[in-house]
Amino acid sequence: MSDFNTTNFTNPSTFILLGIPGLEAAHVWISIPFCTVYIIAVLGNFTILFIVKTEPSLHGPMYYFLCMLAVTDLVLCSSTLPKTLSIYWFNSREIDFSACLTQLYFIHCFLMMESGIFVAMAFDRYVAICHPLRHSSILTNSLVAKIGLAVVFRGSMLILPYPILVRQWPYCRTNVIPHTHCEHIAVVKLACADTLVSSYYGLFVVLCVRGLDMVFIAVSYTQILRAIFSLPTKDARLKAFRTCGSHFFVFLIFLIPSLFSIMTHRFGQNVPLHFHVLMANLYLLVPPILNPIIYGVRTKQIRNQLFRLFTSKGT
Repeated sequence: MSDFNTTNFTNPSTFILLGIPGLEAAHVWISIPFCTVYIIAVLGNFTILFIVKTEPSLHGPMYYFLCMLAVTDLVLCSSTLPKTLSIYWFNSREIDFSACLTQLYFIHCFLMMESGIFVAMAFDRYVAICHPLRHSSILTNSLVAKIGLAVVFRGSMLILPYPILVRQWPYCRTNVIPHTHCEHIAVVKLACADTLVSSYYGLFVVLCVRGLDMVFIAVSYTQILRAIFSLPTKDARLKAFRTCGSHFFVFLIFLIPSLFSIMTHRFGQNVPLHFHVLMANLYLLVPPILNPIIYGVRTKQIRNQLFRLFTSKGT
């Protein structure tokens, strides 16, 4: 460790990822659930993409958003898990400086996109429940495509300053990152310069951009709940409430660990480092495995197509 913890460099060629500090002895055991989750997430999201692509009846706004979410989840977990598992299994801790910045960009860019997709899906649910007769005329394929492009553009442009600013800082303290991946603030903390620009811009993205996403989703689901409780029958209310409740639960699973990790980096000096790193991995691993279940298997149309897929192969 002391070989890497030097003070004589300004532009390191590599960084050293520690994995989960304090739990190095358990890395092999920790890798088992990580690897299992990764395999299930990849299979689940590819299955969603395959079913929607091959079934024309699923070519609608909700399923297009679901496909966007599946692609985002695949990129998110594939940006971090292979390197994390290589640390656990082979003690392969080095990561090239440019590769670290690329990983940093992909993680935060697609986290931003995922947040935007959740907003789009909340809007879709709002229109479907509050204005069911106008759903197809409001959410046309053209509008869905524009929303998708806006989500991609917003994520890619807002996160672009992250690696640009990180690249310009001098690094003269250490090149050791106490994390499983190149998280933005974890890298910025290694710089030996005034990094307030990076810190303040990161806070702006979190509080303003994601804050607006939270407000929009909260307003959408408030209107949805009002519409649900005005439905004439108890069965209809329960069905709509279960569907929207599960969707909102997935968003909270994505949001809460993400905000916890971001705020802990800045204000949580007393939080144990290994707990912080585990929470940071939670919001990158849990949504990719939950989304295919909540949005896919619990959706009747996809569940029927999945059943037909397996039964046709079995005959």
